Amino acid sequence: MDYTCIFFGVLFTLGGFVFATGNGHSHLSAWKNMPPEEKEKIIQMLQKSGKVAMVGDGINDAPALTRANIGIAIGAGTDVAIDAADVVLMKSRLTDVSAAVRLSRASYRNIVENLFWALFYNVLLIPLAAGLYAHWGLNMNPMWGAAAMSCSSLFVCMNALRLNLFRLHDSRKDHRGRNTLRNDRKLITMNQPETGKEKGKDKKMKKTMKIEGMMCCHCEATVKKALEALDGVISAEVSHENGTAVLELSGDVSDDLLKKTVEDKDYKVTGIE
Repeated sequence: MDYTCIFFGVLFTLGGFVFATGNGHSHLSAWKNMPPEEKEKIIQMLQKSGKVAMVGDGINDAPALTRANIGIAIGAGTDVAIDAADVVLMKSRLTDVSAAVRLSRASYRNIVENLFWALFYNVLLIPLAAGLYAHWGLNMNPMWGAAAMSCSSLFVCMNALRLNLFRLHDSRKDHRGRNTLRNDRKLITMNQPETGKEKGKDKKMKKTMKIEGMMCCHCEATVKKALEALDGVISAEVSHENGTAVLELSGDVSDDLLKKTVEDKDYKVTGIE
């Protein structure tokens, strides 16, 4: 069975949404003024507990949007943020994030209902129309079979049209996700340095790529997303100003594969150290 049609429904339901909040404006201001690499580290920490979605609108949000399992950009945000995101909200209301989740869940349920009905109909009535039940005296006139097929299609279409009546901003039926973080202070401590023990836990490989052709932050986001999609690449710190990409690897990744990945995006790799 082909599940491509329910991709967008699953897309939204996978994530637990991330809000790095604390005591009022002080923590919101800290998040707003935080360097891009710090935001990315926080997203990476949260991913240890499950799927993470990031909502952002600025250039400094692009690395975190790329790192998150689902990046969501505000429609009025910068072009760099929109290009780095997986989902773009057409309006600038933050409530549209939760509305998108509700709509995707409703769409997913609707698709499952239609698939169940189609399976039930095909298993039960197609053999009947083909005469497979004739041994038991069960037959169907071809005219009734054609009418039943039309009714089935009509049912599926009408069921899908029920989504037009769905209340996007009604939160009464919301439910908590399985991986919702109830206390993010235990997981995130802003600007807290790592201890020597923590640094020694994971010894990771690093490689530095020299890349020509990157002109802006959008180029950085493109190269970063391509490299981090490779198996064995934990993170990629890309700078168009320095013309470099510093990779953090969990294992051995061949230089040829790294070079090919970047050059497939129309950038030139001049060296890997």
